[in-house]
Amino acid sequence: MATRLTALQRREQIVTVATRLFARQGYQKMTTRLLAESCGVSEAALYRYFPSKSALYTAVLKSVKDRLDIGRLMAELKDMDEIEDVLQGMAHFIISTHSKNTALSRLLLFSALEQHPLARETFQNLRGPFVAFLTRKLRQLQRTGKIRDVHPEITARCFVGMVMDCSLSMHLWKKLQGKSYVPEQVIANNIPIFVAGLQQRQRIHSSTPRKNTEHERRREGVT
Repeated sequence: MATRLTALQRREQIVTVATRLFARQGYQKMTTRLLAESCGVSEAALYRYFPSKSALYTAVLKSVKDRLDIGRLMAELKDMDEIEDVLQGMAHFIISTHSKNTALSRLLLFSALEQHPLARETFQNLRGPFVAFLTRKLRQLQRTGKIRDVHPEITARCFVGMVMDCSLSMHLWKKLQGKSYVPEQVIANNIPIFVAGLQQRQRIHSSTPRKNTEHERRREGVT
């Protein structure tokens, strides 16, 4: 005889199954009927736990965000004052997290492609925390003179995007792009490039003032 689930256990089961189905089908194609059948309950039973598909999706996002354990990342990196250590730690954390929770990448992609109202919430839950944390860390390292003057948020977005693309390559389109590289190879190759670009450069002293390049004038808002 099957063991009857408690209300809490049933709710957790629904969220777990819904996470898998949303990641596989997308928000639009995943139906409550399919979810009910996969959970072995009626649609009416689903609505006792979640009043709408939107509410269920929000619960899925919260569950996935909780599994990210961004607090652990912050604890590990908050006292690091070398940019290479920070980037190494974040890259390994993101890739490891996505490897353990393969639904992350699919949820992000589906939310963006379908352009549903919860796309922003999906981003804020699954990608935003990494960008926000790295942005704060870059500002901190700028104040202490550890890195040069860059736009912290743009730099954070680019770095997190690169690492997440590595994760996508591992899980979604590894068979489509020819040769595949393991995460360690990508990290070892790309992080030194970021580090070299962020480190303080020694100024070359000259009696002739150096003119700003066109790129620098655009960056400073000078036309």
